[in-house]
Formats: sequence, structure tokens, C-alpha cells
Amino acid sequence: MRVVIADDAVLLREGLVRLVRENGHTVVAAVGDGPSLVEAIVTHRPDVSIVDVRMPPTHTDEGLRAAVEARGKVPGSPVLVLSQYVEVEYADDLLADRAGAIGYLLKDRVSEVADFLDALSRVAGGGTVLDPEVVSQLLVRRRRDDPLRNITPREREVLGLMAEGRSNTAIARKMVVTEGAVEKHVRNIFTKLDLPPDEEQHRRVLAVLTYLQS
Repeated sequence: MRVVIADDAVLLREGLVRLVRENGHTVVAAVGDGPSLVEAIVTHRPDVSIVDVRMPPTHTDEGLRAAVEARGKVPGSPVLVLSQYVEVEYADDLLADRAGAIGYLLKDRVSEVADFLDALSRVAGGGTVLDPEVVSQLLVRRRRDDPLRNITPREREVLGLMAEGRSNTAIARKMVVTEGAVEKHVRNIFTKLDLPPDEEQHRRVLAVLTYLQS
């Protein structure tokens, strides 16, 4: 994969550069501020960008805002956001185009390098990988006209695990059911959300985005 890395902390940025390279990927740009991130994405069209939320000058949400701006200029450009906290408004903006290819992980919860690299690959492939806390806070903004009104509690549980980027096999292990049962729930979800037969990964992304934006 061709990767852009954006983090204003030099040691963390260089650590990510080394991690990405050691796992066989190419870092096409490593930057430390929002405008440079936007320029790097527009110039290099990377397979995925790793973006820290906090950037100069205020060190609050400049990185996230830059990611939203970059996605406006390069629609669907895959972005994996790393943060110490959940910034709901801009997370919503990232998801609003329904293009998928979005990850939002809380740094404190990234405990395994393998999990991080798996999330990076999923986002680069067009998937959506969100920390459970991000999912929880986004759902607080649920609208009254709920497109999930026909979804059963069990199906909502499956959707929540899909939003975390889990495969059907991983969902089955988490719920202690068979993989066949999970596949049935997923088919029911697609039907109830009126998602016609299509490439399954695309339907999974649309189902998750409907869940998060409802």
C-alpha cells in the first residue's frame, strides 16, 4: 500500500513511518500539519492516510478537519484517524459522503500492532472500522425517523459489530453463535435496509453507514 502519515509529533510520526515500512508498505509522504496533509493526499492519491486528530496551530481538531477537506477534493480517499478522544461532529462529516473507507480509532485502545495493521488494510479496501466508543457517541445523535425501525435487537448487535470492522467469523465468536446464524442476520439486515444484491463489501459499508447516521 502507498501511505500518507500525518502527525505533528515527530517521534510518533517517525514511529508510524517505520512500522508501515517494516510491514512492506510505502510511505509516500509524512507531514505535520493540516494543509500539508491535504496537499499530500491531492498530490499522491495514497491507498490510505493515517491522520492524527490534533494538529497545529491549536492542537485540537485540525487533523480531522483536514481529512474532511481532503475527502472533499479526492472523494473516497481512505483515511484512518487516530485520536485520544471522539470528535463527533467531524466524525459525522467523514461518514456523510457514504463512500466508506473510513477508520476512527482511539489511541488508548490500539494495543496490538496486528490489529492496527488489519484496520489499515480494511480501510484501504473501502471498509469502515470504528472504535466502539465512536459508534456509541455517534448513535446518541440518532434521528426520530429511524431507518432501523424494523431491525431486531439481535440484528442491531450484529450491525454494531460490523461497524467495528469485524468479519462474520469474528462476530460469530463474539456473539457465541454459528457463522451461519450471523450470515442470516446480515442477509436480513440488507433486506430490511433495502440494499439490493451487490458486491458484499459495498453493502456492508452502506449498512454500517445507515446504522451510524440514523
